[in-house]
Amino acid sequence: MTRAATRWLLLGILPLLAHCASAPRLDGVETSHAIPPATSTRLDQMVLKRLGDEPGVSGVQLLQQNALAFAYRAGTAAAAERSLDVQTYLWSADFTGKLLAAELMRAAERGVRVRVLVDDMDARAKHDIFAIADLHPNIEVRIFNPFYDRYGFIGQWSEFMLRSTRLNHRMHNKAWIADNRVAIVGGRNIGDEYFGASDQSNFSDTDILLAGPVVEQVSREFDEYWNSVDAVPVSRFEAHEPTQAELQQLVTAAQEFRKEAGETPYMAALRDPKRRAELLASAPAPLKVRDIQVLADDPSKIGMKEEGLRASQVLKGLSKVMGQAEKELLVVSAYFVPGKSGAESLVALANRGIHVEVLTNSLAATDVVAVHVGYARYRRELLKGGVELYEMKRRTDDVAGQKRISLMGSSGATLHTKAMMVDERWAFVGSMNLDPRSANLNTEMGVLVDSPELAKQLREQFMHNVSPDLSYRVELDEKHGLVWHDRENGQDRALEDEPDASVGRRLSATLMRALPMESQL
Repeated sequence: MTRAATRWLLLGILPLLAHCASAPRLDGVETSHAIPPATSTRLDQMVLKRLGDEPGVSGVQLLQQNALAFAYRAGTAAAAERSLDVQTYLWSADFTGKLLAAELMRAAERGVRVRVLVDDMDARAKHDIFAIADLHPNIEVRIFNPFYDRYGFIGQWSEFMLRSTRLNHRMHNKAWIADNRVAIVGGRNIGDEYFGASDQSNFSDTDILLAGPVVEQVSREFDEYWNSVDAVPVSRFEAHEPTQAELQQLVTAAQEFRKEAGETPYMAALRDPKRRAELLASAPAPLKVRDIQVLADDPSKIGMKEEGLRASQVLKGLSKVMGQAEKELLVVSAYFVPGKSGAESLVALANRGIHVEVLTNSLAATDVVAVHVGYARYRRELLKGGVELYEMKRRTDDVAGQKRISLMGSSGATLHTKAMMVDERWAFVGSMNLDPRSANLNTEMGVLVDSPELAKQLREQFMHNVSPDLSYRVELDEKHGLVWHDRENGQDRALEDEPDASVGRRLSATLMRALPMESQL
């Protein structure tokens, strides 16, 4: 055998040689469920007072401002007396990630039951921290659809080669539930860029704060995932065995970090009376609603071979409402790759006389160039079919002299919102983009509300974001092809190439156009 042939043979069997981790032990895993709401905690009393005695009425409030999204999470964690359930795709070990983790630890220390369910695309890198926290008698951590191997790139790569079909399916849901009375659902993961605390770039995103009966719907969906066979207790892996000494160190570190955090510019900005008043004044008013439902994919979706409407309960619910549109459909999708059938559906609505507008990221603003390439393949078809397209511009956060502390969220550098409005009546806010990955591979969730008032609030946000100062309006010109219209320094512009994108981004986009990767976007 030649040396080259030997090298290729070794490369071929390397995954099998490296993949020696065993599947986690799943015997005897106990089920648990949300603790029912009562009347004794501060959150119980607050919700009952604000919603009154009207049966079936829930409270909703849009959280468009980055800082409010953080503050409500931190505040409900601080107020919880019974339980905290957190489900997320990403939990970054940065300032806000550590601070919210510290609030959960503080809650556990005072007797609150804490359950954390995190997808393993992010959790594997933080396995030891999660395992130590799991030692606390009031904290349990489960990892969704995990890698068996917990350390090192070679093990992860080899396992992905062997189990790629399953490991390519991820849990993208986000839910934050306090005392089974208040919940937050939407597009934000846990990390600085989602709460306006990053010194690099921040997202423009949207969550929805929920109170009342709908929270029990969110808790039921959390329990479905928590008790699924794909939610593995962090203690069941063959990995580092944490000690009680490490737990005590973690508790102490959380306490110290929480104290130190109060001296940071981010927290100082939140405490500033003027800034706080501006933040609260800019927030949409809370509303009372009756017709509200939680749309969530079945956790078993990660093992399904079906796609589209057969796989995604969220897409099925949205498609039903879209099909009932009579006047207008507004879509906000940070990662927008409609695919052939999706593009045809949007064009069909436009041909029926429905006013269809879509807001997504521009090439300059997106954090995933490959997704923009997938979307760009459908621009001409959509524009020819009467669909209006807007692409958010890349912007630098600079609020009231506090550079890069994006408390408001509306001027974020990159769009991350996933929302929809139909006929100024139905409003959806959730984790689902309109792309193949959300429809076919990831599990998703969101809230669909029949409320003209909430739809109006979302519509106002949409119209603000598609203004020429914040977004490009894309048109198809017979002479020049695609043209991007915007306003810069008070002057209207018409641009004939991907605007404001660097040479590197344009080159990357050009190279990616030849790759058959749309199903993974």
